[in-house]
This record gives sequence, structure tokens and C-alpha cells, in this order.
Amino acid sequence: MLKSHSQAKEDTPKVKAKTLGAKVEVTADGEGLVSHAGAFLLSELADRLGLTKALSAAMAPTRERRSAHDPGVVLRDLIVAIADGGDCVSDLGVLRGQEALFGAVASESTAHRVIKSVDADRLEAIRAARAIARAAAWEAGARPSELIIDFDATLLSAHSEKEGAKGNYKGGFGFHPLLGYLDSSSEALAGLLRPGNAGSNTAADHFSVLGRALEQIPGAGDPELEIIARADAGGATHAFTADCREAKIDFSVGYELSPSVRAAILELAESAWQEAIEAGGEIREGAWVSELTELADLSSWPEGSRLIVRRERAHPGAQMSFTDHDGHRFTCFLTDTDEETDQIAALELRHRRRARVEDSIRCGKDTGMRNLPFHDIGDNELWLELSLAAQDLFAWAKVLVLDGELALAEPKRLRQRALHVAGRVVRSGRRTILRLPRSWPWAEALLAAFERLRALPVGAPL
Repeated sequence: MLKSHSQAKEDTPKVKAKTLGAKVEVTADGEGLVSHAGAFLLSELADRLGLTKALSAAMAPTRERRSAHDPGVVLRDLIVAIADGGDCVSDLGVLRGQEALFGAVASESTAHRVIKSVDADRLEAIRAARAIARAAAWEAGARPSELIIDFDATLLSAHSEKEGAKGNYKGGFGFHPLLGYLDSSSEALAGLLRPGNAGSNTAADHFSVLGRALEQIPGAGDPELEIIARADAGGATHAFTADCREAKIDFSVGYELSPSVRAAILELAESAWQEAIEAGGEIREGAWVSELTELADLSSWPEGSRLIVRRERAHPGAQMSFTDHDGHRFTCFLTDTDEETDQIAALELRHRRRARVEDSIRCGKDTGMRNLPFHDIGDNELWLELSLAAQDLFAWAKVLVLDGELALAEPKRLRQRALHVAGRVVRSGRRTILRLPRSWPWAEALLAAFERLRALPVGAPL
């Protein structure tokens, strides 16, 4: 027999509402407790790789008295705070409340004074300090297997009038920095802070970032060291490719589909196309590559330049600007890598991997780069450099001390699972012990990371 709605409601078993929150008593009298305990891993990594010591040496001329905070240590703490998720100087307060781990952390006003003391010379010294730490990290095992520098620009919004901020091509307002990342390790080598209206294909800016990036690479002056500069069409300028040739590094840059290039593509015989490949060597379905070097006028480019084109069936929703009657999408790039003709598929794969720099920039924006907190452009240039250093700490930690899923995690996940774990600091005799919660799912992984960290060699003395 059907029951009315009221009868059915009366027959439904009553479930007692959970009121767990009401049963938890909250007090503020705990002792020895620390939050963000995992961030101490990055602080100690900076010390062990010599970054802290190098920053102290770089900032030594600005230190007025020995009793004051070491300005290099203040910068180290800012870098760790940025890696921990901070996006302004006041976020140092999270570390300042954890003196048992991080020591005496400078006040906000002291940190501002340190930032204001950084002029152009000190900024160059800070970059040199980063290079010293990189050499130590690479010596300890973080050296990437290949040295491909990816160049790309990104837009950063400013929500107030800041020095150097301008309107950009998307109708926004802010900055348009040009960045250089190492592809295989996502290390943030260099950045150039530019106004929002800065051009994407400014050769002088690319050369400036290239120079700073090379200064970060140990042994970059060795002619036997293979380094490749990779960029989208923004890097396809005669001046920049000539600069790469002068620096004795290869280039691989996007190339515009001009009317003459389009005509050359349509002249290619079907037999001129060969199948594109994936990273494992398997065939890339629906994609082919060919060489246009003999069909295009490359006389104005460095000698030995090669023009390679990819033809691919467009995926749904792709923006089509040039297609043949079969509906293919074409992209071209210019390179001076000297390979045999049957290797163009490998060259195309190498250039296609440039898209991974977008992941590096996205993670960089999640590591202090999204918000430039100051009004003065010089202060924001320093903040950008500190953000690059924080990104480097993540990159080195993933190679040298982290393992498993933590070694693959992006900043947000790494903070949630490792950096922001709470702990208890206890003292026994002359020992200070950080006790991680046994129930924390990643406690053992974090403990193993600290053990690997303590096994690393200490960075070379200055």
C-alpha cells in the first residue's frame, strides 16, 4: 500500500547528527608545537648547498653592525617563505613563530630594510650566490642530463599603480617578464622584469636573459658543453639567433608561417613527409614532419640554419590559421643543429617539448611570481629573483632528497603533504628533536628526505 509523504517521513530511521566539532576542546597553551615543519627541509637544503652562506657574502657590504640580523639569512628566510606559499614580506611571520626550527627570523620592518638595501650591484651578487648554490647542487647529483634553456614570457597582473607596470596586449595591466628555464629539471635560471607592453620578440631582452642564464650554468664557457636555446616565434629574430651562434650554442625557435613558407609547404611531395615520433620512439599518430630548408630563403639567418615543418591532423577545437585540403595544422621551427635528414623527427620532438615550459611558469606563479608586492621596480626585481631561487630549491629537493610521489608533486601538493605538516620539538640532553606525527601519511617519506639531506655533502666554501 502506498504511504503518504508524512507517513514515509515518520517511518524513516532517524540518524543522529554528527557534532564532532562541539566535542573538541580548543586551547592555546600547547608547548613545543610547530607548524610548517616540513619547510625546515628547504631551509636546511639552502644551508647545505651553500646558498645561505653565499647570500651572506653577497649582502655583507650592507650589514651595518654584527649584532643585527644577517641580511643574507633574511633573504634565505624570504626564499623559504615564498616556497612555503608566501606572496608578501609579512608572510615571514609564519617562520617567525617557529623559532625552534628557523631560529630568530627578522621582523617585517627589518626585512623591508634589507630589501631596500639591494641595489643593482647587490642584485648581481645575489645572482652569483644562486650560481654558487647551483654548482653545489649539481655536484651533489642534481645536474640535468641535457642543457636546454626554454625562453618564454608571461603576463603578471598589477592591481595598483606600480613602477614599470603598463597595459598589455590582452587589455590587462601589469608586467610582462621574460623567463629562462632548464627543460629537464625545471630550474629557474633567469628572469627579466619588463613592463606589460614589452614586445614578445625583443632580441635584446632575449639576449639579456640568455646571458643571465649562462651565468647560472656551471662550466657554460666550455666549448665542449652542448647548450641549446629554445623559444617560440618570439625568439625567431636574426639578432638573437646570431647571438646564440656567437655564444656557440644551438638554437631552436618557432618560425612564422609566411606566404612563401605556406607555398613551399604545399609544394612538398607526399613522399617528403615522414612520421613524427613520441618520446619513447613510437610513432605519433596523425603527425608527420618534413624539411623545408631547400625550398625557403634562409640566407639572412645564420649559416647552417634548417627549417622544419610538422603536419598534424587538428584536434577538436584547434585554432586553424593555415590548412590544406585535408584539414591539417602546420607549425614550423628554425634550428641550426647539424643532424642527418633522417633525424628531423627527433629534432621536431625536441622542439615540441618546449611546451613544458608553460608548466614551469605555472608552478613559478604558484611560488611567489604571481604577485609582485612592491611599488618600486627595483624591489620587485629582487622579489622576482627570490621567487626564482625558491623554484630552484623545489627543483633541487625533488632530485636530491625527495622520492616517490613527493618528487613528482607540484608546489601546492608538496606544501599540503610535506611542508605544512605539524610537529613537536623536544629537547633531550643536548639534542633537539623534531617529532613528526606518526599518523601523517607522508611522515616516513619526509623523514627519509631529511636523512638524505643530512647525507649530502656541504656546499663548497666561498
